[in-house]
Amino acid sequence: MMIHPDLPLIDLHRHLEGNVRLSTILELGQKYGIPLPADTLEDLKPHVQVTETLTDILVYFKKFDIITSILVNYDTCRRVAYENVVDAKAEGIDYIELRFSPVFMAKPHGLEPEGVVEAVIDGIRQSRTDFSDIWVNLLGIISRTYGVDVGYKELNALLAYKDDIAGFDLAGDEVNFPASLFKDHFKKARAAGWGITVHAGEADGPESVWQAILDLNASRIGHGAHIMDDPGLINLILEKRIGIESCLTSNVHSSTVPSYSAHPLKRQLDLGLLATINTDNPGISSMTLRHEFNVAAKAAGLTPEDTRKVQKNAVEIAFLSEDEKEELMMKKQASKPDRIETAS
Repeated sequence: MMIHPDLPLIDLHRHLEGNVRLSTILELGQKYGIPLPADTLEDLKPHVQVTETLTDILVYFKKFDIITSILVNYDTCRRVAYENVVDAKAEGIDYIELRFSPVFMAKPHGLEPEGVVEAVIDGIRQSRTDFSDIWVNLLGIISRTYGVDVGYKELNALLAYKDDIAGFDLAGDEVNFPASLFKDHFKKARAAGWGITVHAGEADGPESVWQAILDLNASRIGHGAHIMDDPGLINLILEKRIGIESCLTSNVHSSTVPSYSAHPLKRQLDLGLLATINTDNPGISSMTLRHEFNVAAKAAGLTPEDTRKVQKNAVEIAFLSEDEKEELMMKKQASKPDRIETAS
């Protein structure tokens, strides 16, 4: 498929914890004596990365266990954040929103969530100093899986650094912990001035998306694979111009959809929904954003015109001010691209 180089290449849905280098996992595991299921990169790969379609999303989540096991202190959290930006820059990404759950990262080794937030921010700040040609924003997650009370702890850790956070997300077990439980958390997040995105319509159906929009005031939906099951929901999303953060390969790997060709992204774009292409957990799915455009999008039936829409949509729904969006576009236009990249 095509990436249009006259438009910014943007990833709006990438988890820090889902994009840790295999080499980093192996190095830190050996350095800190963390038991790993293998002692070479090749043998470690199937334990961390998806090598075949999984039975459901909970099996997919298990891949995180080894990844988070190496987050033994704040320095490791800082390193992972920094390396995420290095890798995004290597992909040619112009703007990226990296999201993370402080409790999810803190839990394996009893770290303080607030300390994790500080470490991640430090890693991102250092990357901004070192690389001026990629724009990075951080999104904070509360993991619904840990329940309402832990959600407040996670929220407060993020609020302690609220000026360094651009957006707020709800992730985790969508089926057993509905968005309606977290109304108060999101009221506080909106008061902090953060953009709101919610994982919904991935493991659960349209009702989850309704709650994300009506109860939490989400302006974006993470995944949203089941939006097309409800015509009324489609109309609401069109009316409110809600953004959709589609993740093609991740949805196939987690069995959210049975195949690329069955993914609803093409139909969403045809209806005029503000759908985008993102990576989710590229370290687990073993791919890049360029793969999603050049390979996955083609398999999902997208045309070059569709991918142009995707890139424009990403600019429109990014958690940036209008002035920042204009700056991003001007910076891209200044590069004066003279070709369209296609898959080889």
